[in-house]
Amino acid sequence: MTIDATPAEALPNRGDLADPTRAQPGPRGKRPRQLTPGRIGLYAFLLVAAAFFLLPAAIMVLTSLKTMDEIRQGSIFALPANLDLTAWVKAWSGACTGLNCEGIRVGFWNSVVITVPSVVLSISAGATLGYALSFWRVRGADLLFAILLLGAFLPYQIFIYPMVRAFSTLGIYNTLACIVIVHVIFGLPIMTLIFRNFYAGLPRELFNAARVDGGGFWRIFAYVMLPMSTPILIVTAILQITNIWNDFILGLVFAGRDNLPMTVQLNNVVNSTTGERAYNLNMAATLLTAAVPLLVYFVSGRWFVRGIAAGAVKG
Repeated sequence: MTIDATPAEALPNRGDLADPTRAQPGPRGKRPRQLTPGRIGLYAFLLVAAAFFLLPAAIMVLTSLKTMDEIRQGSIFALPANLDLTAWVKAWSGACTGLNCEGIRVGFWNSVVITVPSVVLSISAGATLGYALSFWRVRGADLLFAILLLGAFLPYQIFIYPMVRAFSTLGIYNTLACIVIVHVIFGLPIMTLIFRNFYAGLPRELFNAARVDGGGFWRIFAYVMLPMSTPILIVTAILQITNIWNDFILGLVFAGRDNLPMTVQLNNVVNSTTGERAYNLNMAATLLTAAVPLLVYFVSGRWFVRGIAAGAVKG
């Protein structure tokens, strides 16, 4: 009787079994070093696309750093003779919005106060609903999810008047609580959809094991689901911060005069100018308004890409 012995080299390494990324073969072949027509076309397209989006931003930055005498010369692509930050300082603390000349810093802090609770509440509610719809299949869950999806794809303008009447009846119209509730309501459908799709891609064995160990609804959610949700939490945070910070119509209608967000303040700065129109001040105010979403994306951009693909492959 003969026993076939398998060479040691053919046996898989235990480390490779524990780490699937090491067991997968890498790409073979030499990396192409010659520029083919296809690669040249790809680079040309990327350069044109980047210029298309970056050129307006570059013009805005250059204009905000120029004096009005330089702007009147009409050379929008010319570099400023001297870096003048007067427009930035005035846009922040001295620009007039009607009769009020305190700059857009008031709108900045109003936007912060509106955005922070709106983002936290909408993500918390969406994560809880997405988790419940994925693992706790209650009666009518599919109908509830369909209604939420319907709300996500209907234009929110058709809800403005009924919501104005409803909040007026409740006595909270034109208050900070009103605008926060509005943002939570309009953000809930898309947040629920994102979290439901993410949790549906997680192995159900994790949930079943937690149930066997005696975990309840909130314990499983807090100790099993949330620790694995970091990428999708960052994605939803970026989406909500961008949407809420850049919102204009909802803030104008529901926030009230004392809580107008930065976008509404920017509109008032641009449209309440008397005499000479200060283009450098307008550009500086616009860049200040857009700074927060850009900063959030640049800081957490790699997490955004990772979270978008997190639920693409079912575990």
